[in-house]
Amino acid sequence: MKLVDIGVNLTNKQFAHDQTQVVDDAITANVRKIIVTGTSEKSSLKAQLLAQRFPDVVCSTAGIHPHDAKDASINFTTVLADLYTHQSTVAIGECGLDFNRDFSPRPVQERVFEQQIELAAELNAPLFMHQRDAHKRFIEIVRPYANKINKAVVHCFTGSDDELEDYLALGFYIGITGWICDERRGIDVRALTEKIPLDRLMIETDAPFLLPRDLPNKPKVKRNEPKYLPHILRCIANQREMDETVLADHIWQNSVDFFDLHI
Repeated sequence: MKLVDIGVNLTNKQFAHDQTQVVDDAITANVRKIIVTGTSEKSSLKAQLLAQRFPDVVCSTAGIHPHDAKDASINFTTVLADLYTHQSTVAIGECGLDFNRDFSPRPVQERVFEQQIELAAELNAPLFMHQRDAHKRFIEIVRPYANKINKAVVHCFTGSDDELEDYLALGFYIGITGWICDERRGIDVRALTEKIPLDRLMIETDAPFLLPRDLPNKPKVKRNEPKYLPHILRCIANQREMDETVLADHIWQNSVDFFDLHI
């Protein structure tokens, strides 16, 4: 069994002292590729440097998260485009809208998001997107570009049935995290995993966040890691009543094709 963790925040300070161990543990757990998420100009560069440090396992994205939109430089699209020229950088993003916390003003989030959509279309690059409590505006912004974007994934999907239908209608892929392993808030999303076509489904940990609550052996430090990705796969396989290996094969191929990974 081979897996790709499409969303890992390996530049987060929680991993500052043991990145090598985290990567080694992921490989042991059959996670053969880790996509490190870029969320700002600075973190996107750090993500790329990690990809260069672990070239056989790690790739990166280059983007501006809505939380960081207010700090984007005037020429941030040039910075991201330059990062994307490197083979180890495989998508534009994480980009999108977050109206839950509003760490950046909404008009700024919207402008920076749209600029990244335009950049991805110009570069024919996959788009790695974030949406929280902003679905209506998110769809209004992205829909006009749906036929211009090469490929797009809504990562860390935690939305409703209607939101899922909107994304699938636009041809987007869906990234599922350990959110579905939370009996307090993830049960509805777990059920929706049955509605995701097998050729649109990918999985991720969003580590160090969203540690699955139903892990049989929880770590003392409540930090999520790529090595727990097989647990998320197992939850989806159980929900869909599928063999884990068969499901893993589909998800692996989706991820390899989406990010054009060189395996």
